Amino acid sequence: MGEIRDMMGTFELFQPMELEGALDLLRAHGSDAWVLSGGMDTFDWLKDRAKSPRVVVDLGSIEELKGIEANGDGIRIGAMAKVSEVATHPEILARFPVLAQAAEKVATPQIRNQGTLGGNLCQDTRCWYYRSGWPCYRAGGNICYANAPNSLNREHCIFEANRCVAVSPSDTAPALIALEAEMEIQSVRGMQRVSAEEFFIGPGTDITRMTVLQPSDLLTGIHIPGTWAGRPSYFEKVADRKAWDFALVNVASTLDVREGVIYEARIVVGGVAARPLRMHRVENAIAGRPINDETLEEAARQAVQGARPLRFNDFKIALTRNLVKRSIREARA
Repeated sequence: MGEIRDMMGTFELFQPMELEGALDLLRAHGSDAWVLSGGMDTFDWLKDRAKSPRVVVDLGSIEELKGIEANGDGIRIGAMAKVSEVATHPEILARFPVLAQAAEKVATPQIRNQGTLGGNLCQDTRCWYYRSGWPCYRAGGNICYANAPNSLNREHCIFEANRCVAVSPSDTAPALIALEAEMEIQSVRGMQRVSAEEFFIGPGTDITRMTVLQPSDLLTGIHIPGTWAGRPSYFEKVADRKAWDFALVNVASTLDVREGVIYEARIVVGGVAARPLRMHRVENAIAGRPINDETLEEAARQAVQGARPLRFNDFKIALTRNLVKRSIREARA
């Protein structure tokens, strides 16, 4: 008999009303628990039976995880805030447009109205071998099917391959790293903040996870400081379709430009590694230089240093090079 698809297995559903109750459930059930946010990633896993948790903890009734509000000179976004809210919030549009632009490019209007910012950040990779239940390294096996002869790896990484070549699928993650955001994580150990750049991890750190979150941890909020508010910024996503698709490559940038000279920049590229990749070489190369053709060409050259394309994705080198150039040249306040 063939494997049953589109029918979830059995699990115990909990719908806590308060954050403390959710944390108690995660502590009690550990790795047997699955956190349900907007459900856009969850239901794919459960219907395909690629994941079979014993317990699902639905966060939809916890009001303290929702909302967007000013926080000092910055802003705090609850992890359960809808992606559509992030894309249209007046404060974000006015002060942090790069995040609004990134949120607007997520999937479709229907998915943005249901999906949450926390879910978009914490979703698992979309490698079709892994998500189809193949026993790859990330799933506990001893091979990467996407990096084998004759593999289909057009959408996979060109940087930081370490047994696994799957990429981070989030559109909002590069924008938050560019804005120097911090992730608020609650657990039985208390609350801690982790920089957005350190929140995402590659397979060399832990091949079974894409973020620092442990089974009993919960992403509860995102803090964006006022440091880059109103600065020139840019976001662009290249995908096969304009909607309902994940990025082949995306880029987010924030720049401190004075009288045409770049004093500081934060440039982050997604879709090229297992984590959103900060372009430190590019940032260092353009600091103190004017925005001109020579600077842009140097940025493009530095952006692809160390790239190792796979069989079908060498086009990502040209995409990365050109998107990084545009993220500097076209950045607008």
